Amino acid sequence: MLLSIHVLAAILTIGPITVAASIFPRYARAAGAGGEIADDGEERGERAASIAGLLHRICRGYAIAGLAVPVFGVATGARMGILTDAWLLVSTVLTAIAAGVLVLMLLPLQATLLELTAPGAGVGAGADEKRVRPAAARLSGLTGIFNLLWTVVVVLMIFRPGATTGG
Repeated sequence: MLLSIHVLAAILTIGPITVAASIFPRYARAAGAGGEIADDGEERGERAASIAGLLHRICRGYAIAGLAVPVFGVATGARMGILTDAWLLVSTVLTAIAAGVLVLMLLPLQATLLELTAPGAGVGAGADEKRVRPAAARLSGLTGIFNLLWTVVVVLMIFRPGATTGG
């Protein structure tokens, strides 16, 4: 039962964070372009800024709910007697690094981009747009690292290299 809760918590919390965080930079860049209409007809500016705000709230909210993942993971590992297995220790360290990237880098950079692209922040005049693009590019790279960390954790959880408890 603990394993099922752990897996469901991971799917229902980490999944939305990875998707929302991956999409956020696109809308931050669009919001930074001001009220222009893109080549594909998409309106930019306030609508893009409100979507970026929603994506940030999703990341922030699901990050808090995501605390259930390691809690149930540790409980599952303790019940299975595998807390000292190398694959689980590596997964735990990578999970901690991913959490650090989310809390210390992604969420603050998203908040900064929201401030830069807020309606009335002077975006589109050129000054802030020059700050939005590089920050959004940096955020895209950090999000890729965050997603890669979770991909490695999932692979370790599925294949459990060196595990003696099946798998």
